[in-house]
Amino acid sequence: MKFNLTGKTAVVTGGGSGIGKAISVALAEQGANVQILEMNIENAISTVEEIQKNGGKAAAYQCNVANQKQVKEVIKNITEQTSIDILINNAGIAHVGNIENTAEEDLDQLYDVNVKGVYHCIQAVISEMKSKGGVILNMASIASTVGIFDRFAYSMTKGAVLTMTYSIAKDYVKYGIRCNCISPARIHTPFVDGFIKKNYPDKQAEMFEKLSKTQPIGRMGEPEEVANLALYLCSDEASFITGSNYALDGGFVTLNGN
Repeated sequence: MKFNLTGKTAVVTGGGSGIGKAISVALAEQGANVQILEMNIENAISTVEEIQKNGGKAAAYQCNVANQKQVKEVIKNITEQTSIDILINNAGIAHVGNIENTAEEDLDQLYDVNVKGVYHCIQAVISEMKSKGGVILNMASIASTVGIFDRFAYSMTKGAVLTMTYSIAKDYVKYGIRCNCISPARIHTPFVDGFIKKNYPDKQAEMFEKLSKTQPIGRMGEPEEVANLALYLCSDEASFITGSNYALDGGFVTLNGN
């Protein structure tokens, strides 16, 4: 069976909803023992129950990836039970604004979660992975490589995720550790629906259509499409791939303006 992850343990941050949930479910379906790190423990437990109902293996841990002590404690708890083969850094937060209307507190919060969160999780697993190899997959964004209007702080953090990916891939390839990232465009998640409802309550359908068409392919991506790529990159079928950034964007980066 291709993309078989039986016998492997995968840690997924932010794995209780949206893209993270889709990734958790996809990996569990292929046999992985999925360990979900989530701020919202109710979402994580719900995802675990769904996975277990379908015969998969999963567990939930409440964890703020911005808190290094919490991350270390959770990873220690997991490694006392099983070795970690896969780390997926999916947890992240968004922010709308240019540099003039981005408060220092907003910048710090995004840095703590989107940048230091990735740093904390990789640092917590890397020493164990050095002994046997492993896969690290980071969630970057199209904002890592192209300018996005009114996304100053968010773009800054996702650019850092991209360059961290390259650095980890370079430093640890000799240990059999592969590190890649996925850069999605707009994906249809509950966050997008909530954003539209909050900011455009009187024209939700119109705004959904407008945001969908910013991708040349004419629609938003689905969480399951990101999960399918994540599954491939974490599997042995992708064993020749490291230090790469995969745009999953409906043609946004290369086709807009051409």
